Amino acid sequence: MALSSILKPEAVKVFSAASSKKRLFQEIGDVASGAYQLDPQDTVEALLERESLGPTGVGHGVALPHARMPGIDAVIGIFLMLEKPIDFGAVDRQPVDIAFALFAPEESGVEHLKALALVSRTLRDPALCIKLRANPDAATLYTLLTEAQPVAA
Repeated sequence: MALSSILKPEAVKVFSAASSKKRLFQEIGDVASGAYQLDPQDTVEALLERESLGPTGVGHGVALPHARMPGIDAVIGIFLMLEKPIDFGAVDRQPVDIAFALFAPEESGVEHLKALALVSRTLRDPALCIKLRANPDAATLYTLLTEAQPVAA
């Protein structure tokens, strides 16, 4: 599995006005609507429901919000780079400026976990995160992400 199989260029955005986790989820919902024709409210509700189980901030300024949703036939991704980091309740208490959201079919099993592991390994690469943070252009971000080689587990 490659990031290019779950991420469309139009699902990569730079976002400046996130003031909270909920506002970030609303922006993810808007991107999901435009890129994948998902209902934005359903998307936000699915993310909030999953987040209620525990924060998806994995540390080092990275969050991996994810949810299972009806009406999806494959795992899909949305990448947002935040110009101003926000509190996300991350495990290391660091604010988040990189968010990679994943959505999977309700009945998906191992594919959802494989995609989550791939994104996690990829964004664990400090050199890649430095490049992402230095390039506030969506097309460049997409290229960096889809050409990245995941860090070995």
